[in-house]
This record gives sequence, C-alpha cells and structure tokens, in this order.
Amino acid sequence: MKQSTLRARYRRIVFFFARVTAGFIWWEIVLRRVGLGRLSDRTRLARNLRTAVRFRALAISMGGLMIKVGQFLSARLDVLPPEITAELSGLQDEVPPEDFAAIRDVAHAELDLPLSEHFAWFDTEPLAAASLGQAHRARLRDQDAAELGFADVVVKVQRPHIQQVIEVDLSALRRVGRWLTHYRPVADRADVPALVEEFAATTLQEVDYLAEASNAETFAENFADDPRIGVPRVVWELTARRVLTLEDVSAIKIGDHAGITAAGIDRGEVAKVLADTYLQQIFTDAFFHADPHPGNLFVTPHPDAAAGAPEWTLTFIDFGMVGHVPDKLRDGLREALVAVGTQDGPRLVASMKVLDVLLPGADLKLIERATTQVFDRFGGMSMDQLRSVDPAEMMRFGLQFRDLMIDLPFQLPENLLLLGRCIGMLSGMCTGLDPDFNIWSTITPYAAKLVGEEGGSTATMIRTEAVKLARVALALPGRADRVLTMAERGELTAQTPLLNLHVRRLERALNRITGILAFAALLAAGALVTASEPTLGHWLMIGSVVPLLWAAVTGRRRRPGRF
Repeated sequence: MKQSTLRARYRRIVFFFARVTAGFIWWEIVLRRVGLGRLSDRTRLARNLRTAVRFRALAISMGGLMIKVGQFLSARLDVLPPEITAELSGLQDEVPPEDFAAIRDVAHAELDLPLSEHFAWFDTEPLAAASLGQAHRARLRDQDAAELGFADVVVKVQRPHIQQVIEVDLSALRRVGRWLTHYRPVADRADVPALVEEFAATTLQEVDYLAEASNAETFAENFADDPRIGVPRVVWELTARRVLTLEDVSAIKIGDHAGITAAGIDRGEVAKVLADTYLQQIFTDAFFHADPHPGNLFVTPHPDAAAGAPEWTLTFIDFGMVGHVPDKLRDGLREALVAVGTQDGPRLVASMKVLDVLLPGADLKLIERATTQVFDRFGGMSMDQLRSVDPAEMMRFGLQFRDLMIDLPFQLPENLLLLGRCIGMLSGMCTGLDPDFNIWSTITPYAAKLVGEEGGSTATMIRTEAVKLARVALALPGRADRVLTMAERGELTAQTPLLNLHVRRLERALNRITGILAFAALLAAGALVTASEPTLGHWLMIGSVVPLLWAAVTGRRRRPGRF
C-alpha cells in the first residue's frame, strides 16, 4: 500500500479524534467556567449522538481497524455515555469484499502453491467479508478428504496490506491516547493509553490465524466429552498465519428461531445448553469463546442420530477472540455465582472485594443492604416476570446506574471487558430463544454444585448464619447500654443535624447502588427492553457485568471517563 495513502489515513483518524476532544473541552470545561453549564447539559445528548453518528460513518468508509474500534467502544459503558455506545452497538463488521485476485495472491503466498493445487474447488464469491479478512467456501481434494473424513471447508484469508493498516491505525490511536494523558479531567477518569493497548492486544490476537486454530482445538478438547457441543476441525496443512482452513459446519444460525423450531428442536433447551456451556467455560475451563454473536453459533440437527445420541448439537465457530479467566478472577466469580444462587448479599459483597471492584472506603454494610433488597425484589423472577416490571422502575435503575458510574472512577480490565461483552450477547440470545428463560434455574444448581465442591452444605450454611446471629445478639445489650448512656448525656441530640445530613446522603447513595445491583439480578432483562428502549436495553446488557457470574462479571465498575 502506498505510503501517501497510509499517511492520509493516519491524519484522518487523528483529526477526527482531535476534533472530538476539542469539542469536549469547549462544551464541558470552557463554557462551564463562564457560567454556561446549563447550556452544556441541555445539549449533551444531541452532541454525543452526533459524535457517534460521525464516527460510525468514518468507520464504515475507512474499514480496517475503525470498525473494530467502534465495536470495542460500544462495550465501554464504563467510559462512554450510553447514547454513544448504543449508536455504535449496531456497527457491523461488514465491508465490501476484496477483489478475489488479491485474496488469491495472499493465499498463494501463505500456502506456497496456487489454490488449484490445494483444493478441488474454491468459490470466488466470499461467504462473508469483514474488515480484517474474508471467508470462502472450498472443497478438499479427494485424497485429503478421505484422510480427514470431510471434504467441505471454509477458508479465511486476510485482506492484503491489513497489517500495515493496523499499524497505522494503532499509531494514530496511541497518539490520541498520549494527548489525553495531559488532560486531567479525562486522565483522572480513564487510562486511555491502557484502553488503546487493550484494544491492540485483542486485535492482534484476531489477525493471527495460527493462534485462532490453536484456540479452536483447545475449545474442542475442553468439550470432547460433551456430545452436545460441536467445533470445526482444523486443516493444519492448509493453515498459516494469514490463511485458516476449517471444516465447514454451517447449519441453522442460533438467531434463526423459526428455523430451529421448524427442525423440531426445543429452543428453551438450546438456551439452557448455551448457558450451561458458558458456565463450564468460565468456571471450569477458565477459557471462553468471547465473541458469541449469532453468526458464530449454529444449531446442527441430527435427524438420523442413534439411540441415546443427541438429536442436535450447538456448534461454535470463529475463535479469533477468546478470553482467559485468571485464578483470582475465577475465585471472585465463583463467589459471586454462589452468592447469587443462594441470594446471599454479604457473600456477594465479599466477591466484589475479591474482584477488586469496590473502591477503598466503600460502605460495605450499605451495599449489603442494597443487595438484600435487590434479591428480595427480583430474586427468582423469570424473564416473563422481569418483563412485567414497571418500565419507570427500570428506567430509574438505569439512570441511577449511569450516575454512579460517573461519580466513581474505575475502569474495566481487558479480561473483564471481554467477559462482560460476552455476557451481554449471551443474555440477548438466551432470552431471544426463550422469552421465559429463567436465569435462576441455571445458576442455582451450578451454585449448589460449587458449594458442594468447596465442602459446603445446607447444614453448614445454617450453622454459619446461626453463629453470626448469635454474635449480634450477644453484642446487643452492650450496644444498647452505650446508646442509652449517650442519650442521657445529650450526646445524641448534639449530633442530630450531622446525622440527618449523613442519612440523606446515604439514602441517595443507596438508591444509586440499588440501581447497579439490580442489573446483577436482571442480566437478561436488557435484551427484552432493547426492542422498545434500545438505549436502556444496551445499558442493562453491558451493566450485567456487575455482581453476577453469568452476568457473571458483575460489578466491574470501573473508571468512567466521558468524552
């Protein structure tokens, strides 16, 4: 690719973000200092939407990494306003296909021989075209097909010059990130260079097809004993860094609800298997498919299945984006899962501490009270029941959640980002398959299993709670005596004004925190709300990265920084 073209691309990206940053400074800083803060507040929503629309147009016209940037930002509700993330959430990784001659040359260079020497047939029309590469159907030669046991394959080939484009785009983004480190209002709320590096790591992982092939085999090994799960086999002899050849496992897309029903398959059972699969990926394997959009999941019917064999399988494809769950994160998520399954507020707060979600000085008792109220209000509700919750109440939760994120500076680490994005997609798919899908019916048995694995039992839990209650009861006489003594001395009266002020502050904080934790219980509700309230639905799905495991990643609030 010509250097002049790459330089022009670099300048276009830098200029766009420079303009956005300058606009933010003008509206959010300069105008406020001259007394026009109300004008800034009134116009913020419209300005944010215009920014998102302009970026979306830029991404579609430029392709390359910009579409990936938009998709990445759409998951960053912790950093960007929801009106921007909602607009970017619909950005699809679809661009005009590359000329076949260029694709053929890349494949030839990677495989050392012309395509005709490797394949009996190769479709010149792409099956799918994305910003980083495109896929073509092909058929193996008879000799290779007989050896491998299948003939039809899908061949992914990277776009020519995509590495140069990625380098230029990342260079431009890194420059913007460096600028923002010198602007304190943004730097205090978001580590932009770290966000850029998180994005860079994810992208570079996606363009290494050898790593993707290895990921597919790891996933297949993890589910080798589960006949319900299918994974395409890799043709290693026809796979290289920029070319990936996989068994063609095309079937009914998981989003094709009518097709699944027509095949005689229970959609509710598909949702359950999907949920079970991700529980294993996260809590047992610590390795998960991080891009479960409807195009990457198939339901494969087996009408001629032998007795005892599954009548269908859930088939995963595209392992370019995978996530790993470190031991500490998995421990925290396991605690969160058990807490949600047993509706144990204090244990849920403890899991947040393990996950490093809570800021120093957080009022743990207040949060425990909030979680208890959420469990009392929403615990055990099915999706149909959640759907009947007063929309005004849901909207209030959403607004309160947003306020809390603005007030508390913390940022989502990469492993939590991928998991949170993944959970948001899953919640939508499960409720789309089965509107009555009950997340509790999936979480509770798994939580019981985890409790059993850690040596717990119902009796043990009862004894533990009894000890806690006994300690409180024994302490009550002494506490009551101290309170009465203070009252006699007049000390309580003297402190009443400050106490009232503190109570009002706690009430406001409790309302905000309750909004957050509601999403932990309402995970899948976001998908149901999306049709009528797209912005709210998107908040809820991304927000279900709080104290759930299955919204599993619950509470990962992090550091807001709004542009």
